[in-house]
Amino acid sequence: MPDSALEQMRKTSHLSGGSFSYIETMYEQYVSNPNAVPEVWRSYFHSLPVDSGVGVDISHRTIVHQFEQLGRNRFKARPEKDTPEELSEHERKQIKVLELINAYRSLGHRKADLDPLDMWERDPCEELELNHHKLTVADLDTVFSTGSSQFFESDEASLSEIISALEQTYCASIGAEYMHITDEQEQMWLRHRLEAVHSNVVLEDQHRLQILERLLAADGLEKYLHNRYPGTKRFGLEGAEVLIPMLHETLQRLGHYDTVEVVIGMAHRGRLNVLVNILGKHASDLFDEFEGHLAFDEYSGDVKYHQGFSSNVTTKNGEMHVALAFNPSHLEIVGPVVEGSVRARLDRRRDPTGSMVVPILVHGDAAFAGQGVVMETFQMSQTRGYFTGGTIHIILNNQIGFTTSAREDARSTEYCSEIAKLVRAPVLHVNGDDPEAVVFAAQTAVDYRSLFGRDFVIDVICYRRRGHNEAEDPTKTQPLMYQRINEISSITQIYSKQLVAEGLISSDEVKQMTHRMRDRLDAGETIALGITSEPDSSLFVDWRPYLDHEWTDPADTTVSVSKLQELCNHVHEFPQGFVVHRQVQKIIEDRKRMAAGAAEINWGFGEIMAYATLLDDGFDVRLTGQDVGVGTFSHRHACMYCQKSGERITPLNAAFEDRTFAVYDSLLSEEAVLAFEYGYATTSPTTLCIWEAQFGDFANGAQVVIDQFVSSGEAKWQRLCGLVMYLPHGYEGAGPEHSSARLERYLQLCAEKNIQVCIPTTPAQIFHLIRRQMLRPMRRPLIVLTPKSLLRHKSAVSTLDELAAGKFECILREVDDLNPREVKKLLLCSGKVFYELYAERAERGLTDTTIVRIEQLYPFPHNEVEALLHDYTNLEKIVWVQEEPQNQGAWYSTKHHIDDAIEKFFPDIELQYAGRLPYAAPAGGNSRRHNRNQVRLINDAFAS
Repeated sequence: MPDSALEQMRKTSHLSGGSFSYIETMYEQYVSNPNAVPEVWRSYFHSLPVDSGVGVDISHRTIVHQFEQLGRNRFKARPEKDTPEELSEHERKQIKVLELINAYRSLGHRKADLDPLDMWERDPCEELELNHHKLTVADLDTVFSTGSSQFFESDEASLSEIISALEQTYCASIGAEYMHITDEQEQMWLRHRLEAVHSNVVLEDQHRLQILERLLAADGLEKYLHNRYPGTKRFGLEGAEVLIPMLHETLQRLGHYDTVEVVIGMAHRGRLNVLVNILGKHASDLFDEFEGHLAFDEYSGDVKYHQGFSSNVTTKNGEMHVALAFNPSHLEIVGPVVEGSVRARLDRRRDPTGSMVVPILVHGDAAFAGQGVVMETFQMSQTRGYFTGGTIHIILNNQIGFTTSAREDARSTEYCSEIAKLVRAPVLHVNGDDPEAVVFAAQTAVDYRSLFGRDFVIDVICYRRRGHNEAEDPTKTQPLMYQRINEISSITQIYSKQLVAEGLISSDEVKQMTHRMRDRLDAGETIALGITSEPDSSLFVDWRPYLDHEWTDPADTTVSVSKLQELCNHVHEFPQGFVVHRQVQKIIEDRKRMAAGAAEINWGFGEIMAYATLLDDGFDVRLTGQDVGVGTFSHRHACMYCQKSGERITPLNAAFEDRTFAVYDSLLSEEAVLAFEYGYATTSPTTLCIWEAQFGDFANGAQVVIDQFVSSGEAKWQRLCGLVMYLPHGYEGAGPEHSSARLERYLQLCAEKNIQVCIPTTPAQIFHLIRRQMLRPMRRPLIVLTPKSLLRHKSAVSTLDELAAGKFECILREVDDLNPREVKKLLLCSGKVFYELYAERAERGLTDTTIVRIEQLYPFPHNEVEALLHDYTNLEKIVWVQEEPQNQGAWYSTKHHIDDAIEKFFPDIELQYAGRLPYAAPAGGNSRRHNRNQVRLINDAFAS
């Protein structure tokens, strides 16, 4: 760039760091029509260089970046040059007009008519005033270039016309935020989309009548339920009825693309209305729930406004399967669950773009701003392992969370939607009392998502006509807000009056539509549109083969030795020139020796071969978590890295062309990632879905997912799930963090055979446990407390025959050849403490003490334990041994199971405890004290 041109730009008063965007507009106009810009700009743009020697223009973004830097450096000291040629007065004002246009693009939302209650107190936006840009009313009739705007067919218009177009586009019922988007193509697409139609969609008469019909349906259901079940909680949609035509429009618009499935997630507000008016749930079924009739007496069930549903909806392009995910009261936690379900559906369809399955999340404003899982879910949205092609987010902005409405209490940002800018998602704030604006926003979101595969946020500003629930009087805490709400008409009244005034429908016809809707509700019928009576079953997974099974169902997990050897060699082949790290190469060589029977099998081999054999059996495998490719303790090496090129390969995935072994190192999140995997596992019964915590206690950050979904999803919602959780656990003196996976918490959640909790201690056990999880037709969550030090323990090994011909044993009996009649003491334990007990017994030379491992703590193996006690007829003492403190671990949750068995065979023996004293923390922080306590509990176990 010539120095003289640089100096001229630096000395020009309009070039400030905050207004460089007007140059972008001028440059765009110059590119399309050089004669449309003033001479001084034409000369300057013409002087810009091209890429050296090849004649390729420098990118638009690079040029804009140059201008921005010039503006920022404008006031730095520079040697004086000749005074540049001055711009004409009209040219200076033209620049100011372009600055004004860009101000509206960036800040018009601050002036938009968004609040249906008209109670917002907003400071005037000076950047949208004429005098801020050194323009006056005298300039209103002056014709200026509109730059790259799409307002008019001509490139020029009077300033008054330009301002009118800007006000209609950016300051009416839609307030757009998109200037934070750094991708130029996305930003320009949104600009053109808004400005070409002044943010206003022109709808056919029939389309507008359909909007009215959906509003009447939404409003009619709420009034019907309020009259039939007065005072009963339903978390109604009154004040936000526009959600129903909005969702209907969104689904129909998605039907124009390749979408065949949609998964919706939302909390309880308006859920019943969505179930009936969008998904086609029969009104009679809803009334049964209000009246307490249970569909499944054997399940604990859940309240009606947490229930999910699914149906097939007809669109112009064919059938679409729509599912509403079940949700607890933990609001935003359903978001990542929905994303996981969508990803499973996309993987099943082999659709990497995300076009065939779309997630829609409906949020509350307070929860969207306040709950961290929203950020985690956004952060996942463009990552490899969690990409779903973009989510359509709808914020039902009731302007209140429970009783908190003051912004200074609810959040620290102007809007509740600010977190969306983390991933540069566009945000359209829409007045919820303008249904046509809401429909336009929905159309824009669908088109943007389909084109760019990214998230889109629609912030629908509405209100709650009743309190947090129908039994609450909201005037106790919000007297002014609810005084205003009681004064205004509902959106249904507003829109019906508008269409009547335009002559599109008569008031009598509106009344007739309302009466017809009520008659259908009285009859208990479905009132949703386009619900198919005979849905295409190919659009969803058939879960019937997995129903009504028990954990005791047999599963043949054996594999021939020859197959193990074949698979081991196959999955450890590498491309030509792929250089493996020398330590990893040693692991691979050791694995090949193990397969050949020349070495004992370690944990890494047992685990990898379990995956390989399942892939060979026709299952897919998905393994996620922090650093799972290598493994936190460097035992797995499911992914390999070329030491020359840095290329990463996954040998197990490469070895099976028609199956998928997906390994993803997750972002540093537990809550959202585990929720995602839960959603995935509830949607894909033929995929072994595993989440591994980096350390077992990391799962503490996902406790909501464990409590509300993993442990209780089947009991509440009859949702089957085969999710596996790996939780590294073991007391090695590492301190209160990372010692304990909090076994006691999982055991406390156990009831009704809801989950499986296992602590395998040998490679053969983990091999058969993993295979059993998929080969049995039962699908229930499996919690596995995996080892740390045992991964390389010289005694924690198995033989090739134990993998080939064995099975998972719920208890592991005595490993030495002891005479059962001579055994006087039985030590029961779980986990790595067995190896320390075994070593201590050998050192003491004891032959009257047997050590038995309970490898499955729940469902408790009563039959196996009773058979064990039956064989030891001369027992005098039975001790439960654990490393964990007495108030933790398995002691309190398992003691009564063992007592029941003891009572049957040895009524005079009382089960004793050997372990640490109760702790407030999971473990001590001093290694020397830890070692002393470990020695003490081992001695206590053997004390006579």
